[in-house]
Amino acid sequence: MGGAGGSPTVVWFRRDLRTAGHPALLAAVGEAGTGGRVAPLFVADDTLLASSGANRRAFLAATPTDLDERLGGTLTLRRDLPAVAVPAFAAEVGARTVFATGDCGPYGRRRDAGVSWALSAAGCELTLVGSPYAVPPGKVLNVAGTPFRMFTPFQRAWTARGWPPPAAPPAGDGSLARDSEITPAEVAGGAPPAALPPAGEGGAQDALERFVAGPVGRYGDERDRPDREGTSRLSLSAFRVDPPPPGSGPSRLRSVRRRLQFGAGLAGVLRRSALAPPGLGRGAPAARRSHGPVGIRPGADERFAAWTSGRTGITLVDAGMRQLSTEGWMHNRVRMLTASFLVKDLHIGWRRGARHFLDLLVDGDLASNNHGWQWVAGTGTGTDAAPSHRVFNPPQRFGPEGAYVGRCVPEAGGPGYPAPIVDHAAERLEALRRWDEAKLALAAEAVGGASR
Repeated sequence: MGGAGGSPTVVWFRRDLRTAGHPALLAAVGEAGTGGRVAPLFVADDTLLASSGANRRAFLAATPTDLDERLGGTLTLRRDLPAVAVPAFAAEVGARTVFATGDCGPYGRRRDAGVSWALSAAGCELTLVGSPYAVPPGKVLNVAGTPFRMFTPFQRAWTARGWPPPAAPPAGDGSLARDSEITPAEVAGGAPPAALPPAGEGGAQDALERFVAGPVGRYGDERDRPDREGTSRLSLSAFRVDPPPPGSGPSRLRSVRRRLQFGAGLAGVLRRSALAPPGLGRGAPAARRSHGPVGIRPGADERFAAWTSGRTGITLVDAGMRQLSTEGWMHNRVRMLTASFLVKDLHIGWRRGARHFLDLLVDGDLASNNHGWQWVAGTGTGTDAAPSHRVFNPPQRFGPEGAYVGRCVPEAGGPGYPAPIVDHAAERLEALRRWDEAKLALAAEAVGGASR
């Protein structure tokens, strides 16, 4: 990107680290106009870095490197509080407007309010454009105008609403390069414990290309098989991807919906791309319904350590936990099983497991991760499994899982492998007993409230 002249604008990249169809980047280029300059900025936010595990930090650090290449080497990295770094950068380049993609997370909204106030005090403006999702959160409501409480009707409405087609990266804009005050290595803060996939927009496009070239046709049959590469490993929305450059002929890669519209895997892929309904970040007060007291028995810390290290003696649980530690990812079916084992066999609170997942998952997303944990735990948030007291049963005989276990836990069945740390049959009965106890307590509380 080259060129100079005109009043600059700032595009502040956050979690949406792409160029194709990026709403804030497109708006910044449009605002700058012909001959205008765009100053791309990424701020390493210590608040977010502190809450991220080493895998996420390393993946995040590699992603701006890819983005910088796509922006012609003009991305500036700064490390400070966003409410300090963003206004300072805007003043440095002489911008009057800072564009960013909207953020719906609790911290993101608070951060943006602080940045907006600081910019306003300096005579600048923060303009939030669009969202990083195919369908912006809060746009899919039921006939009463309130959020859905059940996934299936939410997913139907989400699909019916549709989304805009992918847009090309802006062409012909001049970008303003500034000196960075931090390196990607400093963002990472050290080497990750897992072998991570290629980062950035290019890596995501390559992964999607491999998926639609083969596995998507078998998605309905193989998405639940942990021994197969039956899923894309792309997280959240992948509906905006690079269109072809002008005059390049047929598209190498357009949107997932365009590529899959005649494929057998479309319905399943779209169903699992829908963002979880709002309000699932931290759990509702009714979460105390989750099988009564948890994590209070002697030895809870030791059992949690066995779970995190993949040494429970339950082979499929151990395989999933070891995949998580070595790859920064875990197959979805196994995520449900390992979560159920922690909450309903070991009786340890779901928040502790959710925190461990976020520490290691490359694709860790607060809403998606916590929604999955609450669904498995049966917290009473309205999006539980049916039935809510479901206890996942680790398979005793392996079909497709055998190859997966053999790959992740090669010593399984050998003399060095531990015996199961709990009796699943007994702990299942204990989980159901706690469930009944919690239901009775809630019923008694409801009667007492009604009589007051």
